[in-house]
Amino acid sequence: MAAETSTAPSSTDLERLELLGLVQDRVLWLATSIIHHANKVRETPSGVKVGGHQASSASMVGIMTALWFEHLAAADRVSVKPHAAPVLHAINYLLGTLDAAYLTELRAYKGLQSYPSRIKDPDPVDFSTGSVGIGATATIWSAIANRYVADHFEAPRAGREIALIGDAELDEGAIWESLVDPMVPSLGELMWVVDLNRQSLDRIVPDIAAGRIRSMFEAAGWQTITVKYGRFLRELFGRRGGEALRRRIDGMPNEEYQRPLRGSAAALRARLPGGGRGRRELEKLVGELDDAELARAVRDLGGHDLVDLTRAFRACDADERPSVVFAYTIKARGLATEGHPANHSALLSAAEWSELAGRLGADPADPWARFPEGSPEAAFCAATAGRLHREPVESPAPPPVPADVGRAHRGRASTQQAFGRFFVDLGHRAPEVAEHVVTVSPDVGTSTNLGGWINHAGIWNPHERLDWFADDTNTLVRWREGRQGRHIELGIAELNLVGLLGELGATWSRDGRPLLPIGTIYDPFVNRALEPWSFGIYAGGQSILVGTPSGVTLAPEGGAHQSIYTPSVGIGQPGCVAWEPAFGQDLEWALLDALSKLGRKGGESAYLRLSTRPIDQSLAAVPEDPDAREARRRDALGGGYLLRAAAEAPQVTLVATGVTVPEACAAHDELTAAGIAADLVVLTSADLLFRALRARRGLAAGDPAILDRILPAERAAPLVSVLDGHPHALAFLAAVNDTPQAPLGVDDFGQSGDVGDLYRHFGIDAETIVGAAADLLT
Repeated sequence: MAAETSTAPSSTDLERLELLGLVQDRVLWLATSIIHHANKVRETPSGVKVGGHQASSASMVGIMTALWFEHLAAADRVSVKPHAAPVLHAINYLLGTLDAAYLTELRAYKGLQSYPSRIKDPDPVDFSTGSVGIGATATIWSAIANRYVADHFEAPRAGREIALIGDAELDEGAIWESLVDPMVPSLGELMWVVDLNRQSLDRIVPDIAAGRIRSMFEAAGWQTITVKYGRFLRELFGRRGGEALRRRIDGMPNEEYQRPLRGSAAALRARLPGGGRGRRELEKLVGELDDAELARAVRDLGGHDLVDLTRAFRACDADERPSVVFAYTIKARGLATEGHPANHSALLSAAEWSELAGRLGADPADPWARFPEGSPEAAFCAATAGRLHREPVESPAPPPVPADVGRAHRGRASTQQAFGRFFVDLGHRAPEVAEHVVTVSPDVGTSTNLGGWINHAGIWNPHERLDWFADDTNTLVRWREGRQGRHIELGIAELNLVGLLGELGATWSRDGRPLLPIGTIYDPFVNRALEPWSFGIYAGGQSILVGTPSGVTLAPEGGAHQSIYTPSVGIGQPGCVAWEPAFGQDLEWALLDALSKLGRKGGESAYLRLSTRPIDQSLAAVPEDPDAREARRRDALGGGYLLRAAAEAPQVTLVATGVTVPEACAAHDELTAAGIAADLVVLTSADLLFRALRARRGLAAGDPAILDRILPAERAAPLVSVLDGHPHALAFLAAVNDTPQAPLGVDDFGQSGDVGDLYRHFGIDAETIVGAAADLLT
């Protein structure tokens, strides 16, 4: 059942409570003033509104004051709801971890970010938030990542993983996708606090949803605690007519409750008794209160009661389950915009801001004043700062990654098959590297060729689980689950996959222990996971995402499972290198290079787009001469290589990536037989080639030398590009030497069929490549 805190503070708490109240007032003032200065004082040359969220910040002030100044330990990590960023900065300023110069720079260039950012903000931020729902769920994946690190390396366990969430944020599907993962109910370090102010961006949230949401958390195995009414309101409930008052407020829809907050005392007296049972008793109780008491009563919610909040937080520590606190608040509490349905982005006027200063004991002429040195408030802040102090995290570099794993890639094999074999080879060639590898999949581990790795490494689970099929000789994958496994299997939820990848990829900076995380996903579902995956990279996570199978090459599956524009997604994703190798050797080199960039300052994530189509590995023609082989590896890691060069100046150049390379090879054979000189270039990373082109034009940092090696100006010729994806992903190649180009690819939804049928249908077959080349020459 949901618990509701109810006891009054002891007399020994009153002095500390007074200090907390004074700190709370200063936090409210600073947070409001940070936004006020950005919008009303600082000049904005562009004239574009700066923005900020004074109302959303105000509803969180009590929660965050009680949490930071009464409850947190240094090892705890807190995800702050995006719109409460100014409150976090105000607290950090009072604790001495943010310079005063930044208080005037909210949303300014190189200033305080709009929303909390681990990477870009100058003060301590545990989790980047801003994409609603994702910052909250990051605490789940951080808890799992920390447990994994502690189980495999000498690393201390973190403290509480705390999320401060707006109630409208609970509309996000990412929240509920994460809650139902089987591991979550055992994560007792989780503590979420819901700012239940019953308002979203556009409106007051209709009706009363809190009870339904609370029951959903309970069904997922969470302890729920409700902090609804403050101590003054509870005292009124104990008077004659008090039970009628409770029934009346409990039964009010959110909109009805909010309306009296905007009216006069007379209007409140008329509205509050209502027309139901107990009206007369309630009228009498209301009549006993003066205007100030009545206004205080309807605003006395538990999310603003520092005593009740502190007790609720302590109750979370006493339970082994994950805990969620529903803290009822009023949006814009204490501001002139309090309770207004349109207050989400509303800003106080200069007069309202000055009036607020008078009520909170602040000075508008000196808005950034700290508490006087030697005052009890200053000592209280200093003591809190000492309690929460953290030593900088020092992370050792991951073990060096070898240049190759020694496999000779022969016969016919797909890149997905080569991916599965890679882990066995890595374990033999570089076991110290393999020990840092952790793989993750959303119930597709075996279908993405991780079966051999799973058998070798085992499955990580915070609890030992018995494999009931261990003695079944027909079982190919051994499902051994325990705390030493190195594969993590999640449910079918791509958002959970990339959320966990982001946190596993951040352990080098959080826990001082670098991991090498690799996640597998069906490539068509990369787009479903795209936003949280991208946000994880933005937040500093470094990992490898493998999308496989991909394209219309997954022919029998039909259009629902055939990815089209994921190559373009890879090119456009910051902080990540996109690869689409054709051959096993190219995949091996790309994977090793990607691993070498993880778990370190200045590191980079990677996305690999693979296929289940077997390809003749002899087409790769990997040189046997060591120097020539190294040159091939260098070019492959630069973005591509010249596979076949015409004996004379080429009349046309074919450029292919991924599974379309065999078609390009066949087309090259036809062109050569017809007496048409052609070069054939294989791309391993269109992403890196595009970067090289921008570097050549002086638009970005980088080395354009790869362009001179595989598309040299002296061999410039009309281009035919081909890939199993949208043709615009390679359309930039015409700009390398300003040549005509025929970009071939998939520009419509797929359908079921055989590979050859679909290649012909979309025009990525050898015959179409030859025809496109001929057209360019006429």
